Amino acid sequence: MAYGFDTLQIHAGAAPDPATGARQTPIYQTTAYVFRDADHAAALFNLQEVGYIYSRLTNPTVAVLAERIATLEGGQGAVCCSSGHAAQIMALFPLMAPGRNVVASSRLYGGTITQFSQTIKRFGWSAKFVDFDDLEAVKAAIDDDTRAVFCESIANPGGYITDLDAISAISDAAGIPLIVDNTSATPYLCNPIEHGATLVVHSTTKYLTGNGTVTGGCVVDSGKFDWSASDKFPSLSEPEPAYHGLKFHETFGALAYTFHGIAIGLRDLGMTMNPQAAHYTLMGIETLSLRMERHVQNAEQIAGWLEGHEAVDYVTYAGLKSSPYNARVANICPKGAGGLFTIALKGGYESCLKFVDSLEIFSHVANLGDTRSLVIHSASTTHRQLTPEQQEAAGAGPSVVRISIGIEDAKDLIADLDQALAKASA
Repeated sequence: MAYGFDTLQIHAGAAPDPATGARQTPIYQTTAYVFRDADHAAALFNLQEVGYIYSRLTNPTVAVLAERIATLEGGQGAVCCSSGHAAQIMALFPLMAPGRNVVASSRLYGGTITQFSQTIKRFGWSAKFVDFDDLEAVKAAIDDDTRAVFCESIANPGGYITDLDAISAISDAAGIPLIVDNTSATPYLCNPIEHGATLVVHSTTKYLTGNGTVTGGCVVDSGKFDWSASDKFPSLSEPEPAYHGLKFHETFGALAYTFHGIAIGLRDLGMTMNPQAAHYTLMGIETLSLRMERHVQNAEQIAGWLEGHEAVDYVTYAGLKSSPYNARVANICPKGAGGLFTIALKGGYESCLKFVDSLEIFSHVANLGDTRSLVIHSASTTHRQLTPEQQEAAGAGPSVVRISIGIEDAKDLIADLDQALAKASA
């Protein structure tokens, strides 16, 4: 039977605990698992049998979360890990090698731009940043060493919506996977796999958990990519020395990428999600659709009000009719454009700092996707390491403030914004 999203967000991947009958998924706070006998242990280590060995690899609580997110995203499998940044490295790890590159959108979270432009160079990888609204530029950036295309469905911080259908057509033509960060949209608002994404990554820290308690990440595999169609992805198509020449794609088919993420990625990178974090995120996902509906409802009302304020230069929310991305909402995010956007203040940099410091309900934090409304001046914080040109390209210039709208009373949020804007422009 095909269940609806609201049912799946509560039940997918979970069942009453067979040992106790506990209805909520227990926190399996254990490091290791007892083998039935020596043959059972050998079969697990040879990947001949699925089961639990050691919690760096798999854990029953984390496994429920992975299956739930994969189900909501329409994927074949998923691997959970310690943070959204970990998920990005995990996503690239089976695809990349020294000298290979990823073509990435210039409109990304500042930490992702830093990770891609600086840190991955230590692996011998590189990134080419392109304006993904310029489809010809995306095509031109892909070369023989490109192994992935990377973007965000709803870009952080500006709330820009990517034309996933157009980008996936380009990556398909090049025979390489499209990786979509769906953190800002969540599977409730956007399903990247339906629009051609091969892999979907999440910072589960944000909307999926929704309460600002734990960090986590997830990589979802669509199961639709043919890893053996070329010689570009030997980690998945060629014999793996660590498993006596096993070929992941030949052996595991649509689950090849997921098994590789656990058996190689988590085994050797060790970016493990702890079971308590998985538990908090599972509880958060149970109310995901309800929260996202309110995030969208509040964002639409507040963005509209801000657009008419005399101290505000512009608002980037794609849910506004004035947004150049508004036409993409119906196709890419049919249930709404999310709760994240930026505003530019006419007073510039100093006005932004006064505005942030004057808010009372909004919390000044380096996070988004909380039930609470959050604000940050990206140019002086999350995007501080970027050049002025990179800040502008990412939609995080000096006069820009990122706003993550929570689920509080919209009238209270507007009143708080109004008094802070008055102080900032005084």
